[in-house]
Amino acid sequence: MNSKAKEPLFHIVKRDALPWQRGLRIRLLAILLALVVCGILTTIFTGINPVQVYVSIFMGAFGTARKTWITFQNVAILLLISLALTPAFRMRFWNIGGEGQVLIGGLAAAACMICLAGKLPNALVILLMIVTSLAAGAIWGLIPAFFKAKWNTNETLSTLMMNYIATQLVAFFTIVWEMPKGSGKIGIINQKTNIGWLPNLFGSKYLLTIIIAVVMMVLLYVYFVYSKHGYEIAVVGESQRTASYAGIKVERVIIRTMVLSGAMCGLMGLLLTAGTDHTLTTTIVGGRGFTAVMVSWMAKFNPIMMIFTSLLLVVLSRGASEISSVFGLNHSFADILTGIILFFIIGSEFFINYKVSLRKAGKKEA
Repeated sequence: MNSKAKEPLFHIVKRDALPWQRGLRIRLLAILLALVVCGILTTIFTGINPVQVYVSIFMGAFGTARKTWITFQNVAILLLISLALTPAFRMRFWNIGGEGQVLIGGLAAAACMICLAGKLPNALVILLMIVTSLAAGAIWGLIPAFFKAKWNTNETLSTLMMNYIATQLVAFFTIVWEMPKGSGKIGIINQKTNIGWLPNLFGSKYLLTIIIAVVMMVLLYVYFVYSKHGYEIAVVGESQRTASYAGIKVERVIIRTMVLSGAMCGLMGLLLTAGTDHTLTTTIVGGRGFTAVMVSWMAKFNPIMMIFTSLLLVVLSRGASEISSVFGLNHSFADILTGIILFFIIGSEFFINYKVSLRKAGKKEA
């Protein structure tokens, strides 16, 4: 008696590493298909020419010189937070605490600005702000790293919980420092004296953040590719057991890397509090600590590629606001278009990593 097992119509096979040019073509094709789908939905549900919508998205990000500066500043902020999270991600330590680490760095900077104003020279205040912000962020990264290294606790949960602690600390000190009393907010810190305000470069408050983002990206790329520590991070990320056999002290690498990651987030808190916003609120990070996770993943933890993923997300965000105001659309519709585009881009990673093989027709078994 012959039995014939029914073969599946197709199977999924993991690809070998694709050349970056081919991967780029797949991603560009995904973006093109996403724009086509968004155009069809826009025409069906609103009757608006989708080309006008896409033009408005572009104009929302780059329509004027001021919009362009703000766009690049937002890209720099998102890029810096993404870069800060990446060392931990390359080590396969899932640091979801970027939001809290940035907040705690901003809190440290605000404390120096408020408590030391008029007591120390401005240059010394700024120096102390830098040190305390880096230290605060580093401590916020150290705590979950220590428990992970010593007792293998769940880093995703612990870093996420640290976000809530940081938020409540900021909320507490907002009431302590509120100005005027009863307002529930700190307001512009040292508005009359500008003590603790980071300097504007060439008359622009946006340029400092952009320059720091570029410098940090280059330094981190060199750190990952050419340094011993970068090599150890990669080995630990591949396999902690292999790293231990190779003589790498895994616990030390985990703690050291998370201290670095937290300190970089703390620096971002300083730039937000003292460089651009000159105030502190529980929402000053604006969810970018979580968006940065997507940026880092979409860029495959490559610091150079993060420029493009950060730019894409910022342009989509600013463009969504523009089309809502220009065409009078519900902001939710703009968010739907953004979600479709991101869905296609993230989905393209499947076809970069896997290939689908169809069952050959006419094949028989005896």
